[in-house]
Amino acid sequence: MLDKLDDKVIGFLIRAKKATYAGKGAESASSRPKSHDLKYSEDGFTYIDTYLGGERFAGEEALWCDGEPFWSMNYVGRVTGENFSGDFLKEALLRVPADKPFRGPARYEDGGYVYECEVSGDTCWFYGQEIISLNGVQIYECLFQGGSIK
Repeated sequence: MLDKLDDKVIGFLIRAKKATYAGKGAESASSRPKSHDLKYSEDGFTYIDTYLGGERFAGEEALWCDGEPFWSMNYVGRVTGENFSGDFLKEALLRVPADKPFRGPARYEDGGYVYECEVSGDTCWFYGQEIISLNGVQIYECLFQGGSIK
């Protein structure tokens, strides 16, 4: 299928992310016991984000074109301190950049919260980490990795 994501696919991925978890979209039917699943489709493309847990979580986002999987990202994270805000995380994730369409921007700040995201690689093979701090103290971390699949 696709190795590196083109602008059309990146646009779809960004719209899907904004319509699902980051945009507080409705969950779809659970694919596994107690999983949280979010799905978005348009023009032959499908995006599914499925994760387990809450304060400690693991999950996967994946893309299909006409029923064929071609891209995936897995992630694992945890809340590490007090006063974590899921709404702040979603605000950061809504700002997903087109040049690195994996999680949020390199940096986002609001009300003492600071989101930072570092990524190595491109859409065909990448890994990264995001951290949220509150008033200089880390309260959340998430590791992610992925790329094109065949």
